[in-house]
Amino acid sequence: MGTTADVEAVWRIESARIVAALTRFTGDFGLAEDAAQEAVAEALVSWPLDQPANPAGWLMATARRRAIDAIRRRAALRDRYALLAADAAIDAVADSPVDAAVDPDRIDDDILALMFVSCHPVLSPEARVALTLRVVGGLSSEEIARAFLVPVPTVQARITRAKKTIAAAGVPFELPPADERRERLGGVLSVLYVIFTEGSTATSGDRLVRPDVAYEAIRLARTLAALQPDEPEVHGLLALCELTAARFPARTGPDGSPVLLDDQDRRRWDFSAIRRGLDALAKASTRGLGPYGLQAAIAATHATAPSVEATDWDRIVLLYEALGRVAPSPVVELNRAVAVAMASGPARALAIVDELVASNRLPGSHLVPTVRGELLARLGRRAEARAELELAARLCANERERAVLLRKAAALS
Repeated sequence: MGTTADVEAVWRIESARIVAALTRFTGDFGLAEDAAQEAVAEALVSWPLDQPANPAGWLMATARRRAIDAIRRRAALRDRYALLAADAAIDAVADSPVDAAVDPDRIDDDILALMFVSCHPVLSPEARVALTLRVVGGLSSEEIARAFLVPVPTVQARITRAKKTIAAAGVPFELPPADERRERLGGVLSVLYVIFTEGSTATSGDRLVRPDVAYEAIRLARTLAALQPDEPEVHGLLALCELTAARFPARTGPDGSPVLLDDQDRRRWDFSAIRRGLDALAKASTRGLGPYGLQAAIAATHATAPSVEATDWDRIVLLYEALGRVAPSPVVELNRAVAVAMASGPARALAIVDELVASNRLPGSHLVPTVRGELLARLGRRAEARAELELAARLCANERERAVLLRKAAALS
């Protein structure tokens, strides 16, 4: 213990509890996050020289001291400083058993409140993602920048602006009332979904899958499911993530190149993740499936099929139709077209895709020409198919996906 990796490991596990506890103590979200980061910086210097017996307690105590120092410098908050300074436990925490604020077995409403603050609707979607990964997930600015392929200063600026926005808006550190919480839960879920989706299929760069990003989303989804066990859509999102991630081991070859579903060795799928996903889906089904639950049901149909040919494509079509009713989007329609092609043939599917093209509902996306090219190829219209796949390659920002599209186009020459 004492290396940079050790400090990072403890921080990754304990960061949400520490920031949440500090925010509750100080009433200042930005101050809490800054104080926690200062404690980590101090740990990187001091732990190699003097390893604490209780690393989590040490971080909590040090972060509290940093917060008190900051409050002391704020004349308007002297009363709050006096209140915090009176906490006699502060100086003893580092060498005492882990207190309730950082008990590794305790999951309380502080972390849930932290999620709702990080995903507050007053923030932009990009800021919500960055702040959630930083304060709830414990990722550094560098890790977030790598995950989303943006410069580190951009991530730092988003986080700084987010904290200032939350402070300016007077967002309280508390759980919203039950009815408001249910309304805002969708925003929290959408942030976790964006994080997982980026990890599952990177929008750009030279890697198809970013498992570290996807697994962070799963970890956060598990935490949310433990905190909100009676919300079916939380379990639906968790099921979707588990069932999708179960296919990661077979989705890329040794060199990182994509392996299409038809060619995947299903024996390499993670069957433990499939079982966890099916368990979560069962919990999501208690009051009818919402958008995430329906997507999880589609993923479950794939995960439990012995092959592409033996997949129940008619069921998948029906599930996409249901998803289109509760959460209509052009991407859902495009995915429905793929399922229709497998269930009923490419001609019917092409009509669906052509409607999307005519309505220009996915401008600039490589997904539409990708699917259209595949369908045209199956219909024997090779020249048109090649043109569509070449267009898709030009629009695709992920190098691995682009290489696959160009190979398919070349094969139609």
